[in-house]
Amino acid sequence: MGIQVVRFEKENKEQWGVVANNRILVLRDSYSSLAHFLEEGVEEARTLKELGQGESLSLTEVTILSPVTKPARIVCQGANYSSHRAESGMEATRPPYNMFFSKADSTLCGPYTEIIRPSHVKLLDYEIELGLVIGTEISSSVEVTDENLHLYIAGLVIMDDVSARDVQLTEGQWLKGKSYRTFGPTGPFLYLLDKEEVPLIHDLELNLWVNDELRQSANTNQLLYKPAETLTELSEIMDLSKGDLVITGTTGGVALTLTPEILGQISSHQVPYAEKVDLLVESQINNGKYLNDGDVIRCQIKSRDGKIDLGEQVNKVVPSRVAIS
Repeated sequence: MGIQVVRFEKENKEQWGVVANNRILVLRDSYSSLAHFLEEGVEEARTLKELGQGESLSLTEVTILSPVTKPARIVCQGANYSSHRAESGMEATRPPYNMFFSKADSTLCGPYTEIIRPSHVKLLDYEIELGLVIGTEISSSVEVTDENLHLYIAGLVIMDDVSARDVQLTEGQWLKGKSYRTFGPTGPFLYLLDKEEVPLIHDLELNLWVNDELRQSANTNQLLYKPAETLTELSEIMDLSKGDLVITGTTGGVALTLTPEILGQISSHQVPYAEKVDLLVESQINNGKYLNDGDVIRCQIKSRDGKIDLGEQVNKVVPSRVAIS
């Protein structure tokens, strides 16, 4: 069985630990980064989990941090569920290409951190996503299959790919619209996979609630581009390192709802920018689903049988105290 790992802070000291019986078994060494932990700490974590003894802390007496640490590449898959494609004004069927974009690693924050809404953002959205933590250096083209996937993925995490739709869509800048600080709550657990558990990646339940209303619910068996083919394609394009993160796309149920006509207009180079902004905001602002200050988002990912459990993250939206232009 795999291991739930946490990175946490107590008395201004960052440490790593293994979760067992709702307590943290503290690792002896303080690893400086996720890459450092994956390089030197995994065996210690497995031994500690097996022995089940040593210094322990309650999960409630520490501050849980993101298990993914800076610096890290965050590679995102876009529109990778049919339901999300349909609500975004696209064809629901699998597209002819895998859509990739990136997200700044300065978005990374803890699973219980407040999400800061920039003062100019009116259309703040949520996106629960399964994150694949890279477990080996990839510096050339490789063929990743379901049979060797365990060699490339060290573990799994939850990330909420928070998005400023009025920036992302009207400016056509997905990096900018998704990269404001705190727009990447991650954790609470890094789930280190056993080889035998890797097939369960294709049968994980994703659920997201806003103010206890279930908004998103799906299973990873609905992914259009699967992890193995995605990593194969990425290896043909770019290097990936231990501790990097690939997030696999979100499902239907986000606040964004576009018709093909509106999508075409806001994507057109012929429509002036100010008109795009007005059109998008007018079409979206009253749908009652976008995040407001004070809203609480809750995310869970686990397997149907409960063997894999990435924990639950809970984040509250708060207003920015600084004007951003």
